[in-house]
Amino acid sequence: MRQLTRTLATATFALSGVFAAFPSLAAEPAPASAAPMAHVAWSKNANIYEVNIRQYTKEGTFKAFAAHLPRLKKMGVDILWLMPVQPIGEKNRKGTLGSYYAVRDYTAVNPEFGTLADFKALVKQAHGLGMKVLIDWVANHTAFDNPWTVEHKDWYLLNDKGEIFPVTYTDGAEPEYWTDVTGLDYSKPALWKGMTEAMAYWVRETDIDGFRCDVAGKVPTPFWNQARDALDRIKPVFMLAEADKPELHEHAFDMTYGWDTKDLFKDIAKGKKDARALKDFLEHPPRAYPPGAYRMRFTSNHDENSWAGSDVELYGPAFKAMAVLAATLPGMPLIYGGQEAGLDKRIEFFEKDPIDWKTYRYAPFYASLLKLKHDNPALWNGQYGGGTEVLETGNDKVFAFQRKRDGNIVKVIVNLSNAAQKYTLPGGKQQSLAAWDYRIEAPGSAR
Repeated sequence: MRQLTRTLATATFALSGVFAAFPSLAAEPAPASAAPMAHVAWSKNANIYEVNIRQYTKEGTFKAFAAHLPRLKKMGVDILWLMPVQPIGEKNRKGTLGSYYAVRDYTAVNPEFGTLADFKALVKQAHGLGMKVLIDWVANHTAFDNPWTVEHKDWYLLNDKGEIFPVTYTDGAEPEYWTDVTGLDYSKPALWKGMTEAMAYWVRETDIDGFRCDVAGKVPTPFWNQARDALDRIKPVFMLAEADKPELHEHAFDMTYGWDTKDLFKDIAKGKKDARALKDFLEHPPRAYPPGAYRMRFTSNHDENSWAGSDVELYGPAFKAMAVLAATLPGMPLIYGGQEAGLDKRIEFFEKDPIDWKTYRYAPFYASLLKLKHDNPALWNGQYGGGTEVLETGNDKVFAFQRKRDGNIVKVIVNLSNAAQKYTLPGGKQQSLAAWDYRIEAPGSAR
């Protein structure tokens, strides 16, 4: 979630008081020898696809989106992540339609999207096609007119006058005020129970397969740990955190955000960095994650598109090269709904601004990448995939690597520049790639 100039990577809630009051909330790191976290079996070679119901179709409804499911299945999509489906707050609303992340009622459906029956039908249809469904969950804050603000005011952060107030961050480079939402106080045990029960409702009543959790790093990790236990007792779920804290992987979350590679991709596309940066990233990762941790790799999502720029703005002719890296480097690739049609605009966040689908010109491109991942264990996620070996090319503008798993080998070579480049792999002959072109070598195929 991002609103106006919000920067999630630097925003921080002052939770030190929570931990002081409840020492047991302080998460302890897992032992270095801990076994990799077990993930649901269907996630091992899966990809994820983000859906903005409001903007996906002119109708902006569950039923209208459902018509796209066969097309997405054909493209190879495995997991559907739906942006928040609950009613949006009206008090202090931003724009005409408000932010999806200003939740007015945790256990209801946004009437703009349809009914609960429509949502259940969508989940059932997706399951029938072999796809899984996650919904976005906003546990950090609510709309100002959420009933909890009256019924459970003590669950909220209050000012000196005992009033709820806008979520405020003052420790970054610039103050941020999210004027349409108010923050929850996780020092209150009753909130843990209420929030967990609300999440369980969706798993139990609609049969969804898990959650993408907004601002997950600003909510105490032990809350997520106990919530995961409760949800898994209903059915095994998949959990994605909008965060990159390693501790989140120890018990609660299967996957966290790969903001690190997203920033690298943007810098490379702008000519600011080259193969040396990718090599350094892989050989000296900025953070150490537990064995088996899934990292989400992406070129865009709703935040990037609405606030940072469209694919045309961010990547230009480098778009496909960066998408190839996102799909083949260790991690699970994300496709933002609309990218397969060449999404060339920033989608409005608080207004109706439907995707212009035109043609699905990149659908075959994405289909080939998703099939490559499905078919090659070397590219699978977490502990199910292979490690990465950087290959010398003799050219800082050409990046090459290979991944291996149980005799399966996939080799990827990408030209990271806007000019044709020559390169030589170890033991091979000199070859060339056109500007921003790529070559993938895998069993039964070569590109």
